[in-house]
Amino acid sequence: MTTNLTVAPSTGITLRRAADRGQADHGWLKTAHSFSFADYHDPRHMGFRSLRVINDDVVAGGGGFPTHPHRDMEIITYVLQGALQHRDSMGNGSVIRPGNVQYMAAGSGVQHSEFNASPTEPVHLLQIWIRPHRTGLPPRYQEKSLGDAPTGRLQLVASSSGREDSIAINQDADLWIGRLQSGENVLHTLAPNRHAWLQVATGSVTLNGLPLSAGDGASVSGETSLRLSASHAAQVLLFDLN
Repeated sequence: MTTNLTVAPSTGITLRRAADRGQADHGWLKTAHSFSFADYHDPRHMGFRSLRVINDDVVAGGGGFPTHPHRDMEIITYVLQGALQHRDSMGNGSVIRPGNVQYMAAGSGVQHSEFNASPTEPVHLLQIWIRPHRTGLPPRYQEKSLGDAPTGRLQLVASSSGREDSIAINQDADLWIGRLQSGENVLHTLAPNRHAWLQVATGSVTLNGLPLSAGDGASVSGETSLRLSASHAAQVLLFDLN
């Protein structure tokens, strides 16, 4: 953990503010799209590197997504509040709760449903899609809990190699999740020719001196060091991409 960081704004960082994302309110679902998705289309925001979708969803009690198909996409779900009931054609069924990471490689084809596990309380989640390095791969499912993860650090939850007890995914991409208390700082180093996307899930942070709040994102290219400092208690997702 790095402390007492003083940094200047970086020119290799492009901000994607929460208010500028695609927005939709379906009654049972309020959603914000960082990249083009469904009825929201913006040719300037079609994804970043292999990262294709970041949807910030709040599903009302009793609401959800009936059974529907996916293929050739790495799908990661991170629950922030409430509980999400998952079932799929591979025979998996579970309730995903805050701090749990769910991974599904859609591969050659899979069907699944996602419903709010509560009839009254909302569930708030981030759903992420990453393009796989190859199509037609076998579908696969895995979960990982961050319940006991300490604050003030980035924890690797997904990687191509499955190193450090992370979920192995079908793309050269690392997903780090950090929980930071106010005043905590972390440093992440990017290898040459690597890129990053930072998504602030809750709270507020500065990224190399640039302030970001819940829902804000930032693409990073041409930088070697990412310095994160929590202005208020925060959760962040950091994608290290090829």
